[in-house]
Amino acid sequence: MPDICDLILDDHEVFRRRFAELDDERRSDAAVVDALWRPLAEHLELHADAEEQVFYPTLLQQVADAEEDTDDAIRDHNKIREAVRRVAGADPASDEWWAAVQQANDENSDHMAEEERGPLAACRRDVGRDIRRELGSRFVAFNTQHAGGRDVDTSDKDPAEFIEDHSPGR
Repeated sequence: MPDICDLILDDHEVFRRRFAELDDERRSDAAVVDALWRPLAEHLELHADAEEQVFYPTLLQQVADAEEDTDDAIRDHNKIREAVRRVAGADPASDEWWAAVQQANDENSDHMAEEERGPLAACRRDVGRDIRRELGSRFVAFNTQHAGGRDVDTSDKDPAEFIEDHSPGR
């Protein structure tokens, strides 16, 4: 089974490509850009929920001083969710829609860069390979179970509450 860090990085690469493809279609009609956006939005939501269910609780349990990185990640996920909601509330291909898509891209790009430098690096350094592979298995199972956006939790999370709920001793 693949390492969870590799699976998260694979998703990050997909996000980069999908946002680039969407940007390439700026002159296309609303139906085209909407058809590109919808699966991207679904994947963004699924990815955030999978990280919150599988990756970050274990990071808090296994990595010393993971609270700040986890707090940042949950706040970033909330910002990405807000941008996805803004896109959903606008007419596809309108200026408002494109501004919200750009916000989603900016928030997600910032999050991925921080995550790659911080939590993913810490996980590789401090969490054993067997645990990372078990997390990878759980990450794949979560994504399979929630394919098509089925029962994905798209609600914003309180970072402090999330950390409290998943810290060692809980």
